[in-house]
Amino acid sequence: MKKTIIACAVQQPCNRGRETNLAYSISQIETAARQNADLVVLPELHLDHYFCQSEDTACFDLAQPIPGPTCETLAGVAKANQVVIVSTIFEKRAPGLYHNTAVVFDKDGSIAGTFRKMHIPDDPGFYEKFYFTPGDLGFTPIQTSIGKLGVLICWDQWYPEAARLMALAGAELLIYPTAIGWNPDDDDAEKQRQCDAWITVQRAHAVANGIPVISCNRIGFEAAPDQAPGIQFWGNSFIAGPQGEILSSADDNQDVLLFAELDGQRSEDVRRIWPFLRDRRIDEYADLKRRFID
Repeated sequence: MKKTIIACAVQQPCNRGRETNLAYSISQIETAARQNADLVVLPELHLDHYFCQSEDTACFDLAQPIPGPTCETLAGVAKANQVVIVSTIFEKRAPGLYHNTAVVFDKDGSIAGTFRKMHIPDDPGFYEKFYFTPGDLGFTPIQTSIGKLGVLICWDQWYPEAARLMALAGAELLIYPTAIGWNPDDDDAEKQRQCDAWITVQRAHAVANGIPVISCNRIGFEAAPDQAPGIQFWGNSFIAGPQGEILSSADDNQDVLLFAELDGQRSEDVRRIWPFLRDRRIDEYADLKRRFID
């Protein structure tokens, strides 16, 4: 990423049905392109309501192959608007084998690459292990016409190892499509702690690796299909620079496009004054491959 690019994160609700959600995402992409965006990032699984609030085999019918119908549509949008798009799709790889997969469309409409979510949560309201097989494509940046994109997905954002491996493989930008929110039963103090932790850990990835971060979350309340309290998705999408500085941000309910200029030379300059990669003690890190050092 030698030149300056204009990045855009689309913070949107995703609880209005697949056709409406996709049409809205496309309208936001087109709006961003008219404002000279080079890159548009959509929230995690933006096509549908967050179905992982329960374990229901019928929800597997929401999955589709890659390439597939949504890929064809977004490829055309990318080409028509000359913009790079990051989307996440519930991927049907084979019967009984499904992934949460990011697809990157380049400006010419081609699929530049994919990333399958590596870390899969299993918590009340987030029963993703029921649906998603852990990714098997590694932490490999995706080469595009605007640079190498280190695309990770939601729960991956809590792991410094994931960000570091992307950076070590040449990622010039970390991108986190996200679907994260609050249990409405939590008190306000707990909600604030959770959101602050989420922002802090991702800003730290920018600092530790000397590259920008885009974190794009959905918004709005999505009821659970049973008697569970549902999820209030907390938004707070942001774009941070290579020292963790906030370049653009939203609150917990804004339906908004976030824009920021990202300059590859700035990342180079920051790495020169804070050479964390140079000073890593790789000879002493073997224990990182252990689950716990007993």
